[in-house]
Formats: sequence, C-alpha cells, structure tokens
Amino acid sequence: MLRADSEEAPLSSTTTSTGVGFRSERGPILIALMVTTGLIAIDATILATAVPTIVADLGGFTSFPWLFSVYLLTQAVSVPIYSKLADTIGRKPVILLGIGLFLLGSVLCGFAWSMPALIAFRAVQGLGAGAVQPIAITIAGDIYTVAERAKAQGYIASVWGVSSVVGPTLGGVFAEFLSWNWIFFVNIPLCLAAAWLLVRHLHETVERTSHRIDWAGGLLLTTAMSLLILALLEGGNAWEWLSVPSVGAFALGVVLLVAFVRVERRADEPVLPLWVFSDRLLLSASLVSVGVGVLLIGITSYVPTFLEALLDVSPLTSGLTLAALTIGWPISASQSGRLYLRVGFRTTVLVGCAVVVAGTAGLALAAMRPSLLAVGLACFVIGAGLGLVAAPSLIAAQSSVGWSERGVVTGANLFSRSMGSALGVAALGALINGLMRGASPAQDPEQFGDAVTLSFSALVVVALATVAAAAAMPRTTTEHGSAGTPLGDVAD
Repeated sequence: MLRADSEEAPLSSTTTSTGVGFRSERGPILIALMVTTGLIAIDATILATAVPTIVADLGGFTSFPWLFSVYLLTQAVSVPIYSKLADTIGRKPVILLGIGLFLLGSVLCGFAWSMPALIAFRAVQGLGAGAVQPIAITIAGDIYTVAERAKAQGYIASVWGVSSVVGPTLGGVFAEFLSWNWIFFVNIPLCLAAAWLLVRHLHETVERTSHRIDWAGGLLLTTAMSLLILALLEGGNAWEWLSVPSVGAFALGVVLLVAFVRVERRADEPVLPLWVFSDRLLLSASLVSVGVGVLLIGITSYVPTFLEALLDVSPLTSGLTLAALTIGWPISASQSGRLYLRVGFRTTVLVGCAVVVAGTAGLALAAMRPSLLAVGLACFVIGAGLGLVAAPSLIAAQSSVGWSERGVVTGANLFSRSMGSALGVAALGALINGLMRGASPAQDPEQFGDAVTLSFSALVVVALATVAAAAAMPRTTTEHGSAGTPLGDVAD
C-alpha cells in the first residue's frame, strides 16, 4: 500500500511490509495524477461542445443524451468494483487498467460510423474512467495529510480549469476545421503519458491475500441502473410513459435494486458495502455528491447546445462560455482547505451550497433572456460553489476511515456522483425530449429555449436539495492513519 504521509509518521526511503511511498516522489506522483485526471477532464469539455457537430454528422438528436448516460453508467457501476480491487491488490494495477480501457474506448470512438456505434464505444470509455478518476483521488488521499489534501486536490482540480480552456478550444477547432473524430484521438498521447508517469514514479507493495469479487452484486447493479436510465430516456420518446415497456423497465429496475441490496447483505466482500451508507457522515457526503453530479452534467450537457441554438454562436464560443464553470471550481477548491480547517467541513460545504443555489438561480434567469455574459457569469458562480462542496465533502469522508477502507469510501462517493450524473442527464433529457416532441433545436429553437429554461429551473431545486443533504453532515470528523489511529479532529 501507499503509506499515508503525516507529521507523526513520515514516509521513509525504504520498503516496508505494509507498503512504501517516498517523500521525494510525491511531486512526480502529483504530476502523474494531474495528467491522469486530464484524461477525464479533456474528454468531458471537448465532447460537450462537439455534440451539435456530431449530431449533424451522425444524426440522432433524441439519442445524444445516451452519449453521456452510457458513459456515466458504465463509469458509475464499475467504480465500486475498481475501488474494492484497489483496496485488495493495490492502486497501481487498477489505475493502469483503467487508462488502458480508456485508451481503447477513445480509439474506437474516433472510428465510430454511427450514433449507436459511438454510444457503444463510449461505454468502453466509461469502464476506463471508472478506474481512473476515483483511484487517482484515492492515491492523493493516501500520500497527503488532511491539512495537505485540499491543496493537492486543488492542484488536481486545476486540471479541470486548464481543460476548460484547452478542451473547448480543441473541440471548436476540430469541429470547425477538421472533424469531430479528433476529440477522441487527442486522448491517445495523454493516456500514454499518464501510464508512463505512473509506471515510473508510483511504487507500492501490497500484502497479497485471496479475495472474492462480488460479481453477482455488480451485475445486478449494472442491470438495474441500465433499466432505469433506459426507462427515463426512452419514456415519451420510443414509447409512452404509461406503456408496458416503460412501466416494465421501471418495475424490473426497482426489483433488481432490491435484489442487489439483499445480495450485498450476504456477500463476503460486497462490491458496494452497505455500511458506507449507514454512517451519517458517509451517507450525507454521498447525497451531496449525487447533487453535484446532477448539477454538473445538467450544465455541461445543455449550456453549449442552448447557446448555439439560440444565439447562433460557434462551438468554440459556447465552449469558452461553459469554461467559466471549470475555472471557478479549482479556484475555490484550492482555497477550501483553509476554510474547512478553520470552520469545519460541514460549514464549508454549506457555504458552497449557498453559492451554488445563487448560481443556478442566476442561470435559470439568464436562460429567459440569454446572453453569453450572463450565462458565463452564472457558470463561474456555480463552479466556485461546487469547488467548496465537492472536495471538502469527499475529504471529510476519506478522513473518517483508514487506508484499507479509503478506496471503498472514495469509490462510493464518486459512484454517487456518477449515478447522479447518469440519472440527471437521463431525467433532463426526458424532460427536454418530451417538450420538443422529436424536433431538433435547429428546427424549433424557441421551444428548445423554453425546454432548457425549465431544465435549468429544475437544477435550482436540485441545488436546494443538496443544501438539505449538507445540513445533515455531522459537525465533527476524524482523520485516521493507515493503522486506524486518530490523528486529530476537524470540527465546526
């Protein structure tokens, strides 16, 4: 394992039976984690701005939410499996596997010949992303103390800020001057660079013991969530909401979720341990993460298309407007450590939630009379709020457990965010598709503007629900070392 660095237990320069981490290598490892995170960040910001171009080439406007949903679904359901593996066989092999799958999915997406093919290959990308993002954050939790973690997370979050400029710029250039296929091919050098840095600088030893992966639980969770997303996206589109396929998909999805819970209770090593959701801190942090997921995907999915349809701006311009979201995020995330060390995790998250509510309300108002400046400003405010919500709530959850449970806890939190995104984009897609009645934004921009305005108003409700989840967080959390020894309290 990677020993958590702390003042009480400094990292040594020799290998121990429990693992090794070198203080002199924390810098290169942080760079490796930033490059690794860049895989996900670049992909998200490029794709969001290129959707109109992809739809124009491949068709299928009503199907384009699947580009996000299937990616987020496979990412979400694979996170608990990867997180369990990371706690048993080590972080390094799992994150390298994720990079390999992400590379394969990117190449396949670049050669996609139809919307169904592109959707299928996005699922492969999602399987890779399910390992990359949570394990990178878990490694950061291993090698940095609770006081250092916010700064490290700020550096990692800054990747999103850089990507928010580089991604839309590349996406706009590729969409306007080359072809959308290059938004996936650009991942190839990033994957190779990330893998090389991790192989060279990340060292760990793990005590090898036999473990049983909960494949039954993983299959039930994947199938259940697939059915629920299918019902949300296709209801009112491929079939009526109260038709047999719609009701059947919802009902079967719920039944399989119940079966999943029963299997997890009896599994020796459950893929998603239910104790994670029985602890007040971990449950409230997961609910906050669900809200973050819905808000993030709702904004990144529809702001570019909204601006391009109603203001007739280029993909590059709409992407740079959206970039304000991911510029505000790392700025506030990097400073959140000072705030939560002074006033506590709960108060910090509540302050961030209040900023997010103000930002989403501003976005809903700006959508009624759209302008680039108003939408960009609202996105920046939302990003600044999310930076005070996402990182502190996750660090609070990580800090309450030791090394052997940190991967599972991190995975559960990011699983919640991914499922929030997957279900959020499905629900918002169902809302907009229902109002559009099969028309594309180009055919009826006024109706599309009304539909997106309604969806942005729904995000205000989600932001308020996130406030309620944050208010349920306990006031005190404890940092544990690798042996489970309390290192100190951070209290409100």
